[in-house]
Amino acid sequence: MEIMRYQMFRVALAVLAAGAILGHAPAQAAGDAAKGKTAFTHYGCWQCHGFEGQGSPATSNGKVLAPDPLPWETFSSFIRTSNTGMPPFSEKMLPNADLEDIHAYLSSIGKPKDHKSIPLLSQ
Repeated sequence: MEIMRYQMFRVALAVLAAGAILGHAPAQAAGDAAKGKTAFTHYGCWQCHGFEGQGSPATSNGKVLAPDPLPWETFSSFIRTSNTGMPPFSEKMLPNADLEDIHAYLSSIGKPKDHKSIPLLSQ
């Protein structure tokens, strides 16, 4: 299992490196963030990853997904071929359009504000 994870990591790095060498930014999914929020709930992603992809301290499998989700190619590949605590989701279970929407939703989630930017907390 550890070897497979290492191989997936190497493939992801190769894809990103090839894009950088050719002067291309990693491709983004052409999804709809509003639909993605609904799909994230519908497919149960929130159960391990929280409603905003913040992860879950209660389960070791609830990794942080947002802000800054994996690049689209890596994200979609991982979702389809996961052999970790998260089961793989085939296109039959989770259509590409819904997966693109979920990625768009995770990409739309902003970084948490610094506590100093909140007046009451900065006192």
